[in-house]
Order: sequence, then C-alpha cells, then structure tokens
Amino acid sequence: MAGFSPAASGTSGAAANAAFKKQLNKVYGWYTGGFVIFVVVLAILEQMGLPRNWIGFIFLLATVALYAGIGIMSRTSDAAEYYVAGRRVPAIYNGMATGADWMSAASFIGMAGTLYLTGYNGLAFIMGWTGGYCLVALFLAPFLRKFGQFTIPDFLGARYGGNLARFIGICAAILCSFTYVVAQIYGVGIITARLSGLAFEIGIFVGLGGILVCSFLGGMRAVTWTQVAQYIILIIAYLLPVVWLSVKQTSVPVPQAIYGYQLEKVSAAEKRLREDPKELEVIELFKQQAAAADAKLKDVPAAMAADKAAAEQKLADLKAQNAALADIQAAEKALAGLPQTEADARKAYTAAKTGAEGRAKPLAGMPAHAQIFAGDPNGDAAAQKAFDTSRRNFLALIFCLMVGTAALPHILMRYYTTPSVKQARESVFWSLFFIFLLYFTAPALAVLVKYEIFTALVGTPFDRLPDWIAAWNKVDPALLSVTDINKDGIFQLGEMKIGGDIIVLATPAIGGLPYVVSGMVAAGGLAAALSTADGLLLTIANALSHDLYYKMIDPNAPTSRRVMISKILLLVVALCAAYVAAQKPADILFLVSAAFSFAAAAFFPALVLGIFWKRASSIGAVLGMVSGLGITFYYMATTQPWLRSIFGVTSPVELWFDIQPISAGVFGVPLGFAVIVLVSLVTPAPKKDVQELVEHVRYPNLKSA
Repeated sequence: MAGFSPAASGTSGAAANAAFKKQLNKVYGWYTGGFVIFVVVLAILEQMGLPRNWIGFIFLLATVALYAGIGIMSRTSDAAEYYVAGRRVPAIYNGMATGADWMSAASFIGMAGTLYLTGYNGLAFIMGWTGGYCLVALFLAPFLRKFGQFTIPDFLGARYGGNLARFIGICAAILCSFTYVVAQIYGVGIITARLSGLAFEIGIFVGLGGILVCSFLGGMRAVTWTQVAQYIILIIAYLLPVVWLSVKQTSVPVPQAIYGYQLEKVSAAEKRLREDPKELEVIELFKQQAAAADAKLKDVPAAMAADKAAAEQKLADLKAQNAALADIQAAEKALAGLPQTEADARKAYTAAKTGAEGRAKPLAGMPAHAQIFAGDPNGDAAAQKAFDTSRRNFLALIFCLMVGTAALPHILMRYYTTPSVKQARESVFWSLFFIFLLYFTAPALAVLVKYEIFTALVGTPFDRLPDWIAAWNKVDPALLSVTDINKDGIFQLGEMKIGGDIIVLATPAIGGLPYVVSGMVAAGGLAAALSTADGLLLTIANALSHDLYYKMIDPNAPTSRRVMISKILLLVVALCAAYVAAQKPADILFLVSAAFSFAAAAFFPALVLGIFWKRASSIGAVLGMVSGLGITFYYMATTQPWLRSIFGVTSPVELWFDIQPISAGVFGVPLGFAVIVLVSLVTPAPKKDVQELVEHVRYPNLKSA
C-alpha cells in the first residue's frame, strides 16, 4: 500500500504533502468501498445459510488481519516516524485518527449504555468530553506543536528544565494511560468473546495480538494509518443500526431528529411501568431478598450453617427423585460454591443485599430518562439535598472530563504529528467533527433501545425471549441476566439485569437486524478499543524509552536501540494490562473516568501555566503535579469500592462535599494550580532562554517552529 510510504525526498514540502494527501484519499476511498462490499457479501452468505459463529470469526480475523497488514506495511525504525509519524499527517486524517484514538471502548460501548441506565445524568460525559476539545484547541494543541517535542514528559522537561519534572510527567503518563488501557483491553475481551465464543480471558489475549502488531512494528506511523481505517469501520458500524431503529420506529432515517419525539414515548412507557402490578410484585420480591440478606448479616455463622444444610438437603432430594443429571450437577456446583469462611460469607451477603436493594426500585433501578437530577428542589429537606448532590456531581464530572480531555498524553501526542502549527489547529476542528458524528447519535441510540425494550420486550413470555438474551448471558452473566423471580412466565423489566457495556453491541439484535450487522457493530467496537489501546500503549512505551531511557539514562543511545527498547517495553506493558483486565477490576466507564481525573490533576495546571505564564518554575511544577495527583489518588483510594479493597481500606467512606470518586480530579486540579503559582512566586524564576521560548510560543505573530 503505497499510501503509507514516506514522501519522496527531493520534492518541495508543500507539493509532497499535497501529493501524499491525494494518495491517501485514493487509498482510503478504495478501502471504504471494499469494506462495504465485504459486509454486503457476508450478508448474502448469511441469507444462504452461513453459520453465525463463522460470521463472527470472519469479522474478527478479517479486521485484525487488516490492522496487522497496515502495521506491517508501516513498519519503521526511524525515530521521527516511530514517535510522531514523520510530522506529515494531513489535518483531516489526523482528525480522523484522533477521533478513533478518542473513540475508546468507553465512547463506543459505554456511553450509550450509560445514557440508557442513567438518562439525563449521562449527558455529563458527552458535554465534558466534547467541551474538552475546545480547551485543547484554545489552550494546548497549537502551542505544544510549536514547542516541537515528541511527548508530554518531553515538553515538561524542555519547559521546566532538568529531569525531575520530566520524571514526574513520566510517572503520571504511565498511571493515567495504564488505567485507560486496562479499560480498552477489557472491552476487547468482551467483544472478542461475543464474536468468537471464546472465554473472556482468552478473548483478551486474542484481541491483544491486533493491538500489538500495529504499535509494535510501526509506532505512531502504523498507529495513525490504522486508526484512520478503524474510524471508518467504527462510525459506519455505530450509525447503521441506529438509523435502522429510527426507520423501524418512526420511518425517519435521521435518529438525531426524532430523539425528542421518542423520548416522550419512553416517558409515557415509564409511567405505565411504574404503576404496573406485575412490576410492583417484582419490586416487593427484591425487597424481601434484601431483607433476607440483611438478616443473614446479623448472624453470619448461623446463616452459613443454614445455607449449607439447605443446599445439602436440595442435593439429597434431587438424587432421591432421580432428577436430571444437569439438575444434580447444578446443585453440586451450588453446594461447592458456598462461602468457606466467615469473611467470604459476609462479603457475599453484603453483595446480595446491595444488589437486591438496587433492583427493588421502579424501572429496574433506573431513573426516569428525562429527569434532570435526582430529588426535587421544591420537595422536603431530603429531596432538596438529593437534588443538590446530584447537580453538584453532574457539574464536577463535566469539569473533570473537560480538563482531563485537554491533558490526556495520548491525545496531545497526536498534534505533534501534523506538518505545521496551522494544521494542528485544523486537525482539532476535524477531531471535533468526527467525534461529533458519534456523540450526537449516542443519546438517540439510548432512547431508541429503551423504547424497544419497554414496548417490544416487556410482556414477552420467557420461552419466546429473543436469542440475543441467552447469547449475552453466556458471554458474562454479570453483563446480562434474566430471572423469572415472580414465576409468572412473563418477562418484566425488573427481572432483567443489564450492564451498560452491552447496549450498543446488542442494538442490532434488539432491532431485529441480521446477525451480520451485529458482527459489524462488534467489529466497530473492537476497532474503537484497539485504536485507543494502540495510542495508549505507545504513550507508555515512549514515555519509558524516549523520556526515561534516552533523555535521562543514556542520551547517546542510537536510534535503533531506542526504538527497540520502546517495542520491548510496549510488549511488557500490554501483557501487564491484559493480566489486570482479565481480573475484571471495575466497569469500563469508571476506569476511563479515573484516567481523566488523573490526567487533569497531574498535567493540566503544569501544561497551561507552562505555556501562558513564563514565571512558572520547575519546583513549582513538580510540587503542583505531585500534590494534584496525590490528592486525587488518595480520594479515589479511600472512596471507590474496588480501590478500597485493593489497598485494604476499612474505615467508613467519607465523601467530600458528596462528590463521587469518579470526579476526584475536581480536588486535584485547583490544588495543582494553587501550588504551582504559590511555589513559583517564592522560588527563582526560570532561565532567560526558557522565558523567551515561552514568549515566542505564546504570540502567533512570531515565526512558527
């Protein structure tokens, strides 16, 4: 594929860039047409009887092979090509690559699912992530491009001098990027398991091969051209089923235009379900389960003995009745799975109580979709407090996501790859455009799916439930499980536990589309997760090889050794992230949001003040980054359940101003700014040449780097 070769030497820069862009247009035009033909051919083969599992494998193998092929053709050992793609990526393609880099598993898989589960409150993610790109365009991208370094720690080292600021930047980049990449690999595992039928843990390592072959062989050059290809797949895959649902429900092929109309219908369905006697019966049964679990917690040893006796009695009864072998084996498994220690039993009973309490609410615990915040500003004291807390967390989350977006190292690295400062500005515009296509569609997708479930699925006999329910339950019962708790044989909304991470992937099946579309959407989700994982792994590997090894340990290291070390480190980091993801540490959205809070607290104050305030000193930046990141991490570690268990925190959870741990960066960012400013004012100013460099970067009338 000649489109991925360097421009011929000896031609003028402008002419070479124009010819290169024309070649790219041709290559990706043929690629898009080929992908459409590939999907059409698979659809025809499905109608002719091609098994579904074959379709899943074909999508999985074809897309991973495609990305691998681009990686092989883009392989390089040149430092500039490996780290910044030779600084010659046209603005529109850099925008598309940034869009793919940005469209992580959280955006593609998790966002519409969050909107489905939380309604209005989920819009904080769209507002925060989109608003963050405005900060990137105004405050960071063009100025960082003028500085001309390879990475964000590289900028910190050049701007603040010495290696301490660089080292802190390396640690922070690894922390937020590793947290983020674990979420992507978790998404890869879900999708690969759905496409191939492999176990989740195996699916993670299969998908990992597609991640590694691009970033390992060609660095930023391979990742860039792969991400362009991945964006084309993911945006087609995301839009097609939503347009189909829109046509099915309203005959209008523009889902964004009928979003409000369908939301009114969803609100009416919610009112009906809140008053449905069968739904109220299900709620009451969950309340009884919660009460039973609470009773067990009051005397755990007695409850353990009673559970064991009941399980043994059930097994004995089945054997006495010569029951089916499957039933006997299930009873044996249940007996063997009982908690063996009091601590394990207490944990299990607590989880059962929490789960039952969460489902002992109308609409399966979901708020009304159009309800702006929880509580009521005109209600009693408790309702007013709930409203204030909900609004405060909404605004805090928007703040963290906006500022975190503007400070994510793997996104900011993309603007080092453009040929000029002007194209860096243009690529921010194109990034926003390509991201907008998906973000403007996600709220409509959530509402259309909710309408479909409320009107077509609720009330269906259990023996006629669609196949997608059993298929997703097989992938992971924690993502989707359905239980006829009131034994009436009819599906009620409260009897389904669904995770937000499968809403988008299940949309084609929910809408009754052919399975080939489900395979295409899964391939789109895989593209989103792989593209972001590529960028994140490259960020971590480059921080270690370029910033730590080359800049701090061995400045005389040859280019070939630096690139090879980066590749080795990339492999090690990828395997570590895959191992952590296989433990299913937390849901995708929390992991991603935690990365944003880490990036916001660690980098945003140091980057903004480093660009716009020449007085910002090295020791101020170091202390600001450490304090901002430290307070953010401390708050998460003491309030987030999974992190509390990791660090053995047993003290009662104390939320500051009732802010949820997902928004911990709201404390770290202002602290970082305050520390940098105050410390800089009482420490020596930066060297004169550094201050002159800051002045040069700030004013556009000076010649660009």
